[in-house]
Amino acid sequence: MVSLRKPVVVIAGPTASGKTALAVDISRLIGAEVISADSMQVYRGMDIGTGKNDVDRLAVRYGIDLTSPEDRYSAALFQRYARDCIAALDEEGKRALLVGGTGLYVRAVIDDMRFPRGEQADNPLRKRYEDYAAEQGASALWQLLFEKDPKSARAIHPNNTRRVVRALEMAEENVSYAEQKENFSHICQAMPAYIIGLSVAPEILNARIDERVGKMIEAGWLDEVRALYDKGLTRAVLETGAIGYAEMVAVIEGRMTLAEAQEAIRTATRRYAKRQRTWLRRDRRTHWVNADHGITPTLIEEVLTIIAECDNNSTGACGENGDSPWTAAASVV
Repeated sequence: MVSLRKPVVVIAGPTASGKTALAVDISRLIGAEVISADSMQVYRGMDIGTGKNDVDRLAVRYGIDLTSPEDRYSAALFQRYARDCIAALDEEGKRALLVGGTGLYVRAVIDDMRFPRGEQADNPLRKRYEDYAAEQGASALWQLLFEKDPKSARAIHPNNTRRVVRALEMAEENVSYAEQKENFSHICQAMPAYIIGLSVAPEILNARIDERVGKMIEAGWLDEVRALYDKGLTRAVLETGAIGYAEMVAVIEGRMTLAEAQEAIRTATRRYAKRQRTWLRRDRRTHWVNADHGITPTLIEEVLTIIAECDNNSTGACGENGDSPWTAAASVV
């Protein structure tokens, strides 16, 4: 267990729940530094579609614009980056406040998650498998995994090339993707931390998502994607998996109208928000607050009370019996 002067505060919640705005308000009140744990906001040039253009850059100085879409990023890279930030802030006597909707990134930082050596940039092994998939097809790549690790192959859809490549990398190190997935719910904490989760009624959240997508398009999302498209970054951007960018590319190429893209993005975002809620509700550490009415003074006061109580009672342990705080296994992504 890493020793810190004060536990890391995590503010988590589904997209459009208001978690970043709340994190900024809370950080100013408790003197903390905000670290974004969003797997899409790490990419430079992808601002409107990832919600980055709405972020107060003076308040959120870490975890944003870390790399180009051309360079693959991963939870392993973010783990090292965020932990270095937390250690440096702790040395300065400052507290870290981690805010995110990417559950794997949050857990990678605060929990004792281990990643294979292949989880890095400029990985020749990964490139070899990706080139193989490009030349031979996704099915041939999956068959290669089946020959090396049948159990892991059966756990991954043949068309999920990104995950198949990761499983092949792990197999090279005699690590089973399937076994790691099975053990995912048994990982304990690596540092003192607690999680505050924002709960928003589905109908309210869906309305916020619809409004947010509309504002993103009005803000020039299509022009943002067109600029990346004109630079030849289409494949790189699509491979990040950011919601909505594939639809924007389809509009540029004349395969979809802007209205059709907007509706498709709204649907995809609602589904993603549901997965985020499911992920977060599996974690028994989460202290839930109701954010149906937005970031109100009452909500801020409630969060400050939770932080004060947790500071007084925090042990930093996995649980009273040393067990994992997770109630069920989650997907390794």
